[in-house]
Amino acid sequence: MAAGAAGPCSLLALLLLGGLAAGVAGTSPEIKAHVTGVSGKLILSCNITAPYPAIKGHEWMHGDKILQTDTESSAFTSYTIEGKMEEHSGVYDCIYKTNPVIKAQVNISVPPQVTAYKKSEHGNEGDTGVLTCKNPSFPPVFSWLWYKSGQEPIINGSGRYIIKSSGNKTELRILKLNIEEDTGDYHCNATNSYGSGGATVNLRVRSRLAALWPFLGIVAEVLVLVTIIFIYEKRRKPDEVLDDDDGGSAPLKSNATNHKDKNVRQRNAN
Repeated sequence: MAAGAAGPCSLLALLLLGGLAAGVAGTSPEIKAHVTGVSGKLILSCNITAPYPAIKGHEWMHGDKILQTDTESSAFTSYTIEGKMEEHSGVYDCIYKTNPVIKAQVNISVPPQVTAYKKSEHGNEGDTGVLTCKNPSFPPVFSWLWYKSGQEPIINGSGRYIIKSSGNKTELRILKLNIEEDTGDYHCNATNSYGSGGATVNLRVRSRLAALWPFLGIVAEVLVLVTIIFIYEKRRKPDEVLDDDDGGSAPLKSNATNHKDKNVRQRNAN
């Protein structure tokens, strides 16, 4: 077993080698692995020592995903990763297609690369606030800490705080949110065997009355609309008065008609 060194970056790569198969005369082949950083690239390589069975190809895998495969019979195989080491940490397998299969693990390990699920969280006064941080890098975190700016680390179960941490995820719950006491920045800090890292979450606590603002806005719009209609109707009243006056002239026309009919009857009587 052998370990390779990373390039100029200060981060370390841990190489774990395994998966040895039976070779000639009861001996087992050995796989030497290296990680090299060159011009922003990571080159993972494996080299199997003799004696070893016939090789029908190679595969590189990350978890359940096949990254690269070939049908070459050489004892050396490599895989190139574009980007920084902290962006590609994890367990990589170099697999030799022999009978039986021989493989080794290359573990790229970095300090925690902690990120907040949301950089800003909102909650209503009296409700429960939930803040979440995660660490997608390898190796897993063995210690999580939460603390508010300028204060001591938060102890799980103390006061209104509940902390739930499992592997690469942590969650801080704050019961019965208080505007004055709970508003502010909260920091989550993770530690693994390669160092520490953290992230910040800003918590904003709103008054319970904040939920009423949309309703009050609708009420205000209705009142404005009713006021406009009222003013409009009030301005129309003079026109309505003129219409009533015009209607009063109708009897005059009716009287004239009656006189005309009376004259016609008188002529017929003569």
